[in-house]
Amino acid sequence: MRKFRVTVNGVTYNVKVQEEIKSVAAVAGSQAVVPVAPAVAAPSPAAAPVDIAAGDTAVKAPMPGKVTKVLVKKGDRVKKGDVLLILEAMKMQNEITSPASGCVKLMNIANGQGVKPGEVMAVIG
Repeated sequence: MRKFRVTVNGVTYNVKVQEEIKSVAAVAGSQAVVPVAPAVAAPSPAAAPVDIAAGDTAVKAPMPGKVTKVLVKKGDRVKKGDVLLILEAMKMQNEITSPASGCVKLMNIANGQGVKPGEVMAVIG
């Protein structure tokens, strides 16, 4: 059951719609209407676990969002406070900065990738 809000001639209605998908199957010249279950989106693969060595600093996503721009790559040297990437959340561009000075050991994200809160996006060592 899906819910919609529909406005007709300036009047808003809350509408519930039960989806039912049917398909016509033809076998040896005869046809039958067959109900088809709605497609279910496959779950997105879980982020691979990242091993953080002693002395390394993980840069974790502070909120769910989409990475719109990665500004550093593996091997780059960064200072504390340098901008590593831009994370878009709720239509706002958030600068994700380095929590420590060091070398970028891992960039676990790419442009256009969605992230969940607490997901390790980079490792600084």
